Amino acid sequence: MISNADTRMVRLLQLASPTLPVGAYSYSQGLESAVEASVARDVDTAHKWIGDVLEYSLGRTEAPLLSRLIDAWSTQADAEVDRWNALVLASRETSELRGETLQMGYSLTKLLLEMEGMDEKAHAHLARMEEVSFPAAFAHAAAQWQIPAQPALVAYLWAWLENQVMAAVKLVPLGQTDGQRMLLRLGATPMVAEKAASIVDDDIGGFAPAMRFFRVGTRRNIRGCFVRRKTDAFRNVILRR
Repeated sequence: MISNADTRMVRLLQLASPTLPVGAYSYSQGLESAVEASVARDVDTAHKWIGDVLEYSLGRTEAPLLSRLIDAWSTQADAEVDRWNALVLASRETSELRGETLQMGYSLTKLLLEMEGMDEKAHAHLARMEEVSFPAAFAHAAAQWQIPAQPALVAYLWAWLENQVMAAVKLVPLGQTDGQRMLLRLGATPMVAEKAASIVDDDIGGFAPAMRFFRVGTRRNIRGCFVRRKTDAFRNVILRR
């Protein structure tokens, strides 16, 4: 007999699946520029890059906010949902990062609103929100499917990690075996999730300036030459450390 826990596990796997149609594969989150600048140039440097972003950015900002969003959706605290969603958006230092979370949030929101068996009140609030970050939409799904916060955090971080490693395999490039080894070495997402859940409100916030800098460096517009020069200079500073 299939238990509720089994059903929740299947829903969690669905949320973490790379087949979830939210466009996550379209974003390298600065990894592409880091590869171009030779900061992530082999398996060891790619491992360090991804691991640092996981620990110092996602683990200290995005994951704690996701935890609070899951709690807010679970208790139908609409004002708290809006508050934490606004903080997610405010934590995006560049237009690229903001546009990324809004695009993925919009795609997941559209998918969830078309699904059956959801709480109508929570669905109505999700539909009313003008700008939905990806963590807010992900948290809504986790709450609706009664997935506890801790495994939801682990799944969220694992999905991000898997996407980054897949990108590194293509961009550096690395072999498929290197990618799987990197996933094994970086697979401490439960520990990152546990730390994230313990962070108090006033301590939420990460520090990953290189990721933000290189994320800007991926823009392709009339300022591209200026951004590339800044990226090259920043690469030289990093490589001299």
